Amino acid sequence: MMQPLDGVRVLDLSRILAGPWATQVLADFGADVIKVEKPGAGDDTRSWGPPFLIDADGNPTRESAYYLCANRGKRSVAIDMATPQGQQLLRELVVHCDVLVENYKVGGLKKYGLDWDSLKQINPKLVYCSITGYGQDGPYAQRAGYDAAIQAIGGLMSVTGEADGTPGGGPQKVGVAATDLLTGMYAVAGILAALRHAERTGEGQQIDLALLDTQVAWLANQASNYLVGGVVPGRQGTAHPNIVPYQVMPAADGYFMLAVGNDGQFARFCEVIGRPDLAADPRYATNADRVAARAELVPLLQAILRTQPAAHWLAALEAAVVPANPVNRIDQVFDDAQVKARGLRIELPHASGQDVAMVRNPLCFSATPVQYRAAGPVLGQHTDQVLEQVLGIDTAGCDALHDAGVIGRTG
Repeated sequence: MMQPLDGVRVLDLSRILAGPWATQVLADFGADVIKVEKPGAGDDTRSWGPPFLIDADGNPTRESAYYLCANRGKRSVAIDMATPQGQQLLRELVVHCDVLVENYKVGGLKKYGLDWDSLKQINPKLVYCSITGYGQDGPYAQRAGYDAAIQAIGGLMSVTGEADGTPGGGPQKVGVAATDLLTGMYAVAGILAALRHAERTGEGQQIDLALLDTQVAWLANQASNYLVGGVVPGRQGTAHPNIVPYQVMPAADGYFMLAVGNDGQFARFCEVIGRPDLAADPRYATNADRVAARAELVPLLQAILRTQPAAHWLAALEAAVVPANPVNRIDQVFDDAQVKARGLRIELPHASGQDVAMVRNPLCFSATPVQYRAAGPVLGQHTDQVLEQVLGIDTAGCDALHDAGVIGRTG
């Protein structure tokens, strides 16, 4: 069965998360992703554990759960780009690739002859995606970029966490590397757009994608609140800056998330809690009124909701078509009926002999469904295969390159 990116080949020189997340999505879509790694070490995240994958015999492997989350469907080749022969091998691979993804510091690949200006001379149609912390220019261009640092400088921590002066108040980072992941998704969108341009014109291009730019861009309504309204947003815990009531609420036995999105839902919510008068009260009749009266309305609602367990409110609100959900732990997420029905947990074969549990790609294509090949490769698993299939180097040639320390093989 055809996949959307059948016939597209990607040379992946990226490490950690933003780049590998992007290339994993491209692999899910059918691209042949060749992941280039340093012999003996590989992607930094291979060692970011525990936990590590346990093989079929019950022994720990060198494959961390972190690495496995972002590298399925790829082929790993171990090439030492610090050697002239390694650099030449990579340039030869570029000739046969449509896309290159890298996340080295600005100018870091120039000394290897693997920068955009060098490679566009040998493959004019190449889409060259450069992911950095701060972009290819500007006063911070040479800084290393890490997700948490970008969440801080890019404003996300200023709107994440409990309000200053309250218990637990102060800056908080998001519980996953959100800026890395969003940058990876922007990379996918940019690469697909650039591939379309290359198909029409024969012209490749460099994509300059920065973690900081991504972070500022996806401040979304919080940025717009400032740019349009002139008010600097602050931390509000789980509350929404523009909607009330829209936050985690207490129940007699814990918490649940209440997400009242319009005035009709608010009226139905008030019926559920036995206070229909609140919806008719001019102080709370519209969302704008409720935002203005947040300080008095929310404590009033919290006092009512504490009288019953969360399950009571969730059942009653669902019956009234008012959005509300439990606050699930990760184990509860994968035990959720809807998550199970959607098949979000998958298992893929791994070279260790043990299947790896993963989360499927969320996109469901009607004509070209995602076809998963395998879990993330072990280091150098496909070195000989790729060099033979793409460059025509036979076993003797691969042996010579291995003996010279230019390439690595499995493990």
